[in-house]
Amino acid sequence: MLIRNAVLIDGTRTDIRVGDTVTEVADDVTAAPGEDEFDAAGGTVLPGLNDHHLHLRAAAAALRSLRVGPDEVRDRAALAGVLAAAVPDQNGWIRAVGYHDSVAGPLTRDLLDAIAPEVPVRIQHRSGVQWTLNTAGLALVGKHDHPDGVLRSADPSWTLPATEPDLEGLGATLSRYGITGVTDATPDLGAGDITELQRRMPQTVRALAPGKRILHDDELDLDALTSWIRHTHSVGVPVALHCVTAAQLVVTLTALRSAGRHPLDRIEHAAVVPDGSVADLADSGVTVVTQPNFVAERGDQYLVDVPEHEHHELWRVGSLLEAGVPVALSTDAPFGHSDPWAAMRAAVHRRTPSGTVLGPNERITEATALAMFTGNRAGHPGAVVPGAPGDLCILATPPPQALAELDAAAVAATVIAGRVVYER
Repeated sequence: MLIRNAVLIDGTRTDIRVGDTVTEVADDVTAAPGEDEFDAAGGTVLPGLNDHHLHLRAAAAALRSLRVGPDEVRDRAALAGVLAAAVPDQNGWIRAVGYHDSVAGPLTRDLLDAIAPEVPVRIQHRSGVQWTLNTAGLALVGKHDHPDGVLRSADPSWTLPATEPDLEGLGATLSRYGITGVTDATPDLGAGDITELQRRMPQTVRALAPGKRILHDDELDLDALTSWIRHTHSVGVPVALHCVTAAQLVVTLTALRSAGRHPLDRIEHAAVVPDGSVADLADSGVTVVTQPNFVAERGDQYLVDVPEHEHHELWRVGSLLEAGVPVALSTDAPFGHSDPWAAMRAAVHRRTPSGTVLGPNERITEATALAMFTGNRAGHPGAVVPGAPGDLCILATPPPQALAELDAAAVAATVIAGRVVYER
């Protein structure tokens, strides 16, 4: 395919020939007989965006799930109302996601039994780390005598009934954002799961499994983690460690220092980075894949829950870059919104929903935020040059406007391996 009248992010006007890879970037390229042409009309052409951390099956399932977060329900009565009106899925369950304790306090089986229908109900906390089931649901997963109905997502002693996720619908949504590649951060994906995702998604799909591990503060074991990292590296697999607390980060950095590093090791989230850990993080050389979109989505709750003197430690970006830490951005969909452009704006402006700037020193430029969503893997921004993958995001706006707005509405077309998969 030949893209005419393109403008690269540096302002260069050019034509672009693209197939599986970009083969030509030059002025006045002559179209081959029968070659498809696309007129970019002076819009910006970027490397396709990559979301470096999300959960595909969960994000696809969320498209068909009831949302019960603070933005949708305000109190216990409202929660009861939406559960009562919900239609069970094909397995007879009511599946709800996005819950936070600010809605109706900590969920338990007894609370759900009191306010929910007598069908099986499962509600996922917005962190993604736990579900709360009512008595009917607990009976179906073999946990009828569980004391409170709160079950960790990663606990292998129970499983939820499989639901058919709308992966095609998710793929179409991501294409509308200009996303051409994704990294699934689900820890327990098998080879068959990954193959299925790659078959059904238009995007290039990579996975962190089997090197992904979620840490919990009450189960931190430095020796065990060090041993696991060393073994994982010994079979040629990098590790990706989920760190959302200061304790998890400190233990992870200590374990990596002892076990040694693989060049593709990653720390996922780094939601809290104390001042004293910034230099250690830089010395480790490990890439941080983080989600400043949570400042824009949940920042007002952070202002309430987190002591003021720790606000600057949340979802760092600018100070990590300044210290020399490789950083890439992502959305953590469905636990964060899947719009990468919103995540870029959050990294630039750091505004909570009420307009408070949270961590002003962590702000970055528009160009830096955009670069952190391009490229083939975390920390390696891409460029539209011959030999690059044939994955492109075509915007309707010229570079200055595109950078100033960072708006998904500007995406005019998305190209994957030389084929248009989305055109507005």
